[in-house]
Amino acid sequence: MSDQKLRLPAEEIYAAELDVLSKNDDAGRPPNWQLSPKAVVTYLLGGKAKDGTEISAKYIGSRRLIETAVATLATDRALLLLGLPGTAKSWVSEHLAAAISGSSQRIIQCTAGTDENQVRYGWNYALLLAKGPSIDALVKTPLTRAMEEGTIVRLEELTRMGSDIQDTLITVLSEKTLPVPELDISIDAAPGFNVIATANNRDKGVNDLSSALKRRFNVVVLPSPATVEEETVIVVKRVGEIGANLTLPPIEPAEKELARIVVLFRELREGKTLNGKTKLKTSSGSLSTGEAISVGVSAWADAAYFGNGAIDAQSLAPNLVGAVVKDPVQDAVALEEYLENVVRTRDEWNDLYRAIRDVM
Repeated sequence: MSDQKLRLPAEEIYAAELDVLSKNDDAGRPPNWQLSPKAVVTYLLGGKAKDGTEISAKYIGSRRLIETAVATLATDRALLLLGLPGTAKSWVSEHLAAAISGSSQRIIQCTAGTDENQVRYGWNYALLLAKGPSIDALVKTPLTRAMEEGTIVRLEELTRMGSDIQDTLITVLSEKTLPVPELDISIDAAPGFNVIATANNRDKGVNDLSSALKRRFNVVVLPSPATVEEETVIVVKRVGEIGANLTLPPIEPAEKELARIVVLFRELREGKTLNGKTKLKTSSGSLSTGEAISVGVSAWADAAYFGNGAIDAQSLAPNLVGAVVKDPVQDAVALEEYLENVVRTRDEWNDLYRAIRDVM
């Protein structure tokens, strides 16, 4: 069996940068932190270590927001990263955990099927039946392990989880302890323990957080990229990184084609052209930066394996249609209008117009 991983965690991909920052970091560190708060911000936003080593940017956005997030985690307040789908909430969460705790692997993916045992603790029922409740029969979750180790635990898509399950976190966030009544003990959090949760504020099929739980979080809202240029830089960077990690065959530089994805998504997302002169129907999907990155990676694979080795209209078209048309009625109408009123009128987009028409 191969020991290779399809997706490496942040702490492995950027191990060299984390090591350089740690060796050159003489600022004060909170208990059990691998880096000082300033070094964590440098790791996320890029810059230079004290020895001059260049640190790559993991997140392109407001420094103030990242500083607020890091400062929150240095206190006893939990952090909630809120924003539209595709605004890099999970990405930021992973890198924060990697930089602070040295591991981003203490993670709970919240879903409608997540139950209390997956958040607090469970039981090995064979041992439970044989010996009754005991420490040996206790099955620890990522949350309880993070409490014992004094590390960060990540709760992805917190509002996907039922409200009653969400509220099991209140005691942990307030008292930094988790009672185990069956054993008459408590699991106490070690210094350095904290929680990073993510939630999107667009998805309607979610469970709102109770007021009591909201008060335990400091909320940082991650916005969508402010400009087309900023979003394009993000998409080009992430497509390159993901393609390299997947060892996709090299292709010609694709900045121009990836920029077209960004413009198309942005106009359909905002319901108007960039110049504001034409109003458009919006798509039912989020058409986020994250989805633009996915389309770019898929187009890369298409172009590399079945095309001419360069992302073009032919490799973009089927992936664009698949990303836009989530609702076969509403989204098809929105895309049809956009094609006829916008794409068709742009001479430099004639190839894209014909390619999309061929797959619709």
